[in-house]
Amino acid sequence: MARMIDQIRASKLPSNMMQFAARGALQVPPAENIEILVHLALHNKVFGELARMTLAGWDEKACLAAACNPETPPEVLGYFINPDNLRPRLLPALLENPSVHETQLVKLSTAAMRDTLEAILKSRRAMSLPAVIEVLKSNPYIRKEEAQLLRPAQAAAQAIAPAVPEAQSASTGTESQPKLERPAPEAATTTALADAEHDPSAPSAAEGDEAVSVYMNDHAADIAAEGEKPFQSIGGVVELLGEDYLPVVDSAEISETATPASPPTDANSPVAASTPSATHAAPKPAAKHGAHGKPPSADKRENTLQKINRLDVKGRIQLALKGNKEERSILIRDGTKVVALAVLEAPKLADGEVEKFAAQKNVLEAVLRQIPLKRRFMKNYIVVRNLVANPRTPLDLGLGLMKNLLIQDLKNISANKEVSETIRKLALKMYKQKLDEANKK
Repeated sequence: MARMIDQIRASKLPSNMMQFAARGALQVPPAENIEILVHLALHNKVFGELARMTLAGWDEKACLAAACNPETPPEVLGYFINPDNLRPRLLPALLENPSVHETQLVKLSTAAMRDTLEAILKSRRAMSLPAVIEVLKSNPYIRKEEAQLLRPAQAAAQAIAPAVPEAQSASTGTESQPKLERPAPEAATTTALADAEHDPSAPSAAEGDEAVSVYMNDHAADIAAEGEKPFQSIGGVVELLGEDYLPVVDSAEISETATPASPPTDANSPVAASTPSATHAAPKPAAKHGAHGKPPSADKRENTLQKINRLDVKGRIQLALKGNKEERSILIRDGTKVVALAVLEAPKLADGEVEKFAAQKNVLEAVLRQIPLKRRFMKNYIVVRNLVANPRTPLDLGLGLMKNLLIQDLKNISANKEVSETIRKLALKMYKQKLDEANKK
């Protein structure tokens, strides 16, 4: 007798049965139910969202049994090990499961947050894979003492690679061995970046230069691909700067600001500043008070945009990593992906800024996906809540983060018509579950 999953793959079930399948309501074994849901989530455009929502709240014991079983289909294991769908309780079992492909562990290790990183470091199987160890050395959350322990682990896992110590010593020498030299300086700089994340209020100039150097090296291909692409903000200028950034100023105020600058230039005519001839005769006061006689505050704001507009991609990346809060608030909305993502690597970036970024609708999807990859940001509940409530947040990301929300926020999101229907339905379901649990206590 054919399994239900085979009939679903062959599209032999009617629509109502497919809907039951997406809700996990078919009378089949738990392992097959999970396999059906994963298949629908990945391949079915009609019921995929419903299947993802069902999987997000699926019984953890059944998921753990599937994660431990080497005979679990690779598609299911790949879904569970994907960073967007990963559950912390399943991670140790997935790391030790020999059916989880090495490339998937490498992908997970590349940008693993602190809790995921600790589980990987404790995994015997992960620590026996040279490729995993290599990418761990570049992970921004690796600690100095952990990076040192990776060296003997790599030597044991890669007995046929005696060049590893040479690569470590070459980090302070020439660039004659680029493939072996690259990981060593990255491992050396991650400590400084991690320290900057813990104390963003007081980074040194050297740390800023180092962050620029590391980012430029890591994204050299992306930067080259962008070429000389100019700054283009997502959204209009008013939306970019905010209502208070370029306030409407009465013309009388502008003239009053410009008038005191005129007497020192031409003592014979107190009103000469208002004539065209006086304007040509007295260029110095105009420069002193800003272009075209604008108030100093408006001139400063205009110059920030002018400075950004004059910069190429590399210049904007450097400004994103070393600039001030105002410059970061503009560059986070840069339409060039490699520039916008550089803002999230800035040593001076404060938690309050990230909270605003997580709620913004006029940023690239890549920015919203990058925020959860940093453990420091995910420790901030407001960031998590803002990401889930942001209608621009990718669905798979929002579903994965929703389990961290408090009951009141779940209720608010269930009534938020700006977010997708899938998010609202799952929020309502989780709200009712938590409410029932609270009432039972």
